[in-house]
Amino acid sequence: MFSLFPDAITSYCATSILGRAQESGALDVQVHDLREGALDARRTVDDSPFGGGPGMVLMPEPVFRAVEAVEAVEDGGLPRPMLLLAPGGRRFTQAVAAELAALPGGFSLVCGRYEGVDQRVSDHLVDGELSVGDFVLAGGELGALVVIETVARLLPEVLGNEDSALDESFSGGLIEYPQYTRPAEFRGWEVPAVLRSGDHAAVAAWRRTQSLLRTAARRPDLLEHLLLEGGLTDDDVRSLVAQGYDVPSGAEPV
Repeated sequence: MFSLFPDAITSYCATSILGRAQESGALDVQVHDLREGALDARRTVDDSPFGGGPGMVLMPEPVFRAVEAVEAVEDGGLPRPMLLLAPGGRRFTQAVAAELAALPGGFSLVCGRYEGVDQRVSDHLVDGELSVGDFVLAGGELGALVVIETVARLLPEVLGNEDSALDESFSGGLIEYPQYTRPAEFRGWEVPAVLRSGDHAAVAAWRRTQSLLRTAARRPDLLEHLLLEGGLTDDDVRSLVAQGYDVPSGAEPV
C-alpha cells in the first residue's frame, strides 16, 4: 500500500485480528510512504490544479516514483491489480472483497489525498479505482483500512472460526440476523426461546427468516435485487409473504 500517512495504516494493522494475522503469517501488509517519491527537500507531493479551483492535487511524479522505486526492488514486482482509493471508483462490496481475497498474489492500494490525484495516475499507473461509499473523506487511508480488514477476514486462518466470515451481513446478500448471548433474561428482555431450544434446524430457520425481515426493513434495495435475480429460495419468499412482505411481480414462489 502507498500512503502519505503510512504510520496510520501500520498502527491499525498491528492490532486485533489484523495484528494476529500478520504475526501468524496469514496476512502480509506492506506500507510505503508516497513522500519517498518527492524530488525536493521539503518532500512536496501536491500542487494547485490546472484551470484553477480550490484545494491542492496530488502530483503524478511523486506517486509514480514511489511505486516504481518499490517495484524495482520487489522480486516479481508489486502485487497487481493496483487500485486507487477514489470517490469515483468501483463501489467496494462484500462481493468485491471476495474477488480480492481470491487473488493468489494479493493486490496493491494507493491512497489519494487533498482534492484528488492527477488523472495520469489513474490512466497510466493503477489498474482501477475503488470507493468505499458515496461520501468524501480527507484521504484514502480510512477507505484502504476498510478494504484490508474486509478482505483479510475472508482469508484462510485469519479468523479463529472460518465459518464466521461466511455467516455475516452481506455474505449472501442479506443483513445478518440478531445475535444474543448470556444472560438469557436482562432487565425483562428475554432471548428468543428458539435460540435456547437446542433445535438446530429451528434455530437455522429462525435466523434465516430474521435475516430476510431485517433486510426487507433496513435495506429493501438488497432484498429486491435478490428477489428479481433469483437469489432467494421459494421457502425464503414464502417466509416473506407469511410476514406480510409485498413480493414483486414475477418473484412469487412456485
